[in-house]
Amino acid sequence: MELRPCTEQQLPEILDIFNDAILNSTALYDYKTRTLDMMQAWYADKQKGNYPIVGAFDENNLLLGFSTYGMFRVRPAYKYSIEHSVYVRPDKRGQGLGKILLKEIIKKAQEQNFHTLVGVIDASNTVSMKLHEAEGFVLTGIMKEVGFKFGKWLDAAFYQLILETPECPVGE
Repeated sequence: MELRPCTEQQLPEILDIFNDAILNSTALYDYKTRTLDMMQAWYADKQKGNYPIVGAFDENNLLLGFSTYGMFRVRPAYKYSIEHSVYVRPDKRGQGLGKILLKEIIKKAQEQNFHTLVGVIDASNTVSMKLHEAEGFVLTGIMKEVGFKFGKWLDAAFYQLILETPECPVGE
């Protein structure tokens, strides 16, 4: 397995991973699958914001999973906070890839001088919650019944990791 940046070439594989999560889980609070055009816009936003998309690839160059982050909120004072996500192909889950991808995205956030990583996890996803807790994330709150999918109300758990970066934060 090799970690490296994802390029536009991986967008069809990223699309498959996203769409599986949309159709079969509460990892994404979406109803409709995404299109390749939507993924190209998503990719362009990541590039514009200088937000990494870290891929885990097997020896045949197959994308096994990816992690990324983006803006947490649009107001300027949030500039040191980001919201991250980690996705692994369904047939590759339970093999430690999520942990590897999460550690790498934390490292990237430190390198880019962010201060806070936020993860919003469906509260029924105990695997993801335990993964985040093992990497030092703290549960900061649960928003009850903020989503509705698969005929039931969903609670969103907010996890936060505070980094020691940046050394010299500036306002405005």
